[in-house]
Amino acid sequence: MNKLQRHDLLSLEAYAAQRSEFRARVMAHKKDRKIHLGGHLTFVFEDRLTIQYQVQEMLRIEKIFEASGINEELEAYNPLIPDGKNLKATLFVEYEDVDERKRELARLTGIEHRIALTVAGHAAVTAIADEDMDRSTEEKTAAVHFLRFELDDAMIKEWKAGAMVTLASTHAEMRERVLFSETLRKALAADFS
Repeated sequence: MNKLQRHDLLSLEAYAAQRSEFRARVMAHKKDRKIHLGGHLTFVFEDRLTIQYQVQEMLRIEKIFEASGINEELEAYNPLIPDGKNLKATLFVEYEDVDERKRELARLTGIEHRIALTVAGHAAVTAIADEDMDRSTEEKTAAVHFLRFELDDAMIKEWKAGAMVTLASTHAEMRERVLFSETLRKALAADFS
């Protein structure tokens, strides 16, 4: 997929004028790219549009309008866009209660390295987690992780042909498995181009 360039972004003023409409479009788009694994893990599979939204929001929040600052944001976020041979996802470990969240993040240390995606008929692909920086410690995992799943040509071909796809946590403290919906599988097939 094409990485974002400065000319792909709206100025702060133009974004302010279009933000509500753009946000609604991105939220609808994300809905087809999201999956829950068990009751506490949510994955949002990123693409160029979702990352453009993230960059636009960061520029808005930080009031960044100079070329150097914009380029820094692009350098930080462009690696989250799939490149045609992989999928990239943000993993959220979600617990509403603060005390429960603290306890569970300690119990689930390393879960980001125990997430596997399987295209039927192929070996599971374990996620590569947090390439930009370590987000976890030996005492606890972070609540947000960035994952990459590398697929080979045969997997991609089967995916596009309609093979079943599953996502699983193999962590000893949280063994979960979910089948991708047809909507999700088709939405993510577009990332392989």
